[in-house]
Amino acid sequence: MAGSTYGKIFQISTWGESHGPALGVVVDGCPAGLPLSADDIQTYLNRRRPGQSKLTTKRQEADEVELLSGLFEDRTTGAPISMMIRNTSQRSSDYGEIANCYRPGHADYTFDAKYGFRDYRGGGRSSGRETVGRVAGGAIAAKLLQEFGIHMTTYTLSIGPIKIDRSKFNPDAILTTPTGMPDTEASAMAEAWLADCMKNYDSAGGVIECVIDGVPAGLGDPVFEKLDANLSKAVMSIGAVKAVEIGDGTEVTVRQGSRNNDPFRMKDGQVIKTSNHAGGILGGISDGSPIILRAHIKPTPSIFSPQQTVNRQGEDIDLSIKGRHDPVIVPRAVVVVETMAALTIADALLLNAAARLDHLKKIYGR
Repeated sequence: MAGSTYGKIFQISTWGESHGPALGVVVDGCPAGLPLSADDIQTYLNRRRPGQSKLTTKRQEADEVELLSGLFEDRTTGAPISMMIRNTSQRSSDYGEIANCYRPGHADYTFDAKYGFRDYRGGGRSSGRETVGRVAGGAIAAKLLQEFGIHMTTYTLSIGPIKIDRSKFNPDAILTTPTGMPDTEASAMAEAWLADCMKNYDSAGGVIECVIDGVPAGLGDPVFEKLDANLSKAVMSIGAVKAVEIGDGTEVTVRQGSRNNDPFRMKDGQVIKTSNHAGGILGGISDGSPIILRAHIKPTPSIFSPQQTVNRQGEDIDLSIKGRHDPVIVPRAVVVVETMAALTIADALLLNAAARLDHLKKIYGR
């Protein structure tokens, strides 16, 4: 199976299945000398860990990371960093009834169409649990970016029809509300709305916003390796994401250029923009402004309401999905979006080191 590797220099390869013994990731291309510990990674894994509130699956996984290689005396050696997260709370029996049919909204049918075979226990490689390896690898990317003053703030912008009020933005609430919203009032409304969804055996979607501060101008390339294109690919590779916006996104389609363009000015000897409709990227290259992206997440496809489907024999049947599932994916996906963005920026940062001769001369003292 191809397609489990992402990145050019800072590269991750994830492995494992939802109901296998373990999942993990190999990170290659991380520079030597980066201070790193298991706690740096565990902090991120804890943010996506299941079973933390009534809004997440009841599957109880500690998601404790095991660092297997690439470190010596709490610093990276430049060698591949291998990490493993063991599965400890699988209930494969929950999936016995769907072994011979296709769940609506899942990859069951397409896996069969491609491979003629699939791991029906929780979706195998197409399960959201695969993202545990991405988060572990992205945590290292985020630690690397911190060395350059690059930081990310990622949060739930909306769930269903409930959207945050930006005037009530409280960054501390991102990690304390069960929704991941930085607005406690909006979070309470979203929780009530989700409670009704759950009573009706239904699920919800929403929008995640990621703001990346401190990115220097000049990252990305102007044709096929545009920074916004690579960020979009990274975030769209998350199974539940159905659309990605950069900057003002789809709002620009109803504007005139006079309103949409971001004026340039000088401030303290530096080029700045007086607005940021572009979301920090122009012509595929970062412009020094905060990078703003949004990921639109579909409703959880595993719902308890009866649904129409077919089995492998080509018969029409009705299906009621059993097991433990998130009524809304959005809160746990916040850190997945953040770490995929971190991986993309870290890779672009390393790639950019060779973009100019004067940069190389500085590195090699010429």
